[in-house]
Amino acid sequence: MRMTDNARICGRLRIWVRKNGELVERFDEHNLIVDGAKVVMAHLAGGDVASRSIAKVAFGTNGTAPAASDSSITDPYEKQVDAVEYPQSGQVTFHFSLGSSEANGKQIREFGLLCADGTLFARRIRSEALAKEQDITIDGEWTIAF
Repeated sequence: MRMTDNARICGRLRIWVRKNGELVERFDEHNLIVDGAKVVMAHLAGGDVASRSIAKVAFGTNGTAPAASDSSITDPYEKQVDAVEYPQSGQVTFHFSLGSSEANGKQIREFGLLCADGTLFARRIRSEALAKEQDITIDGEWTIAF
């Protein structure tokens, strides 16, 4: 018997960048669900749930196009997600923020969604680096649909 993908997991990353409180950029794009997500979901389905939940978002510096085999974020600044919600059946949204005192000096090119054990679940890049300074804040939501 050969198994095939009848349904695909997909993700969507939305961010709002503010400078001195004023909205200067919106980013709303699909992201790549990487191979590590398959391992995590297999373990979750089998009852091995310890540290498998998505718990963090990472901000990194690598602008290389995402690949299914990606397993890490380059030079990450990791942060716990702020909240989790379930907007529709088969969807989960992770809300996150990056405050004015966090990751300053970083040239943000990539975003990653991480499980509590550090497994990379999803990755997305920006076409241009975002120079994170004290006057910049980021709010975001990352939705995964099954």
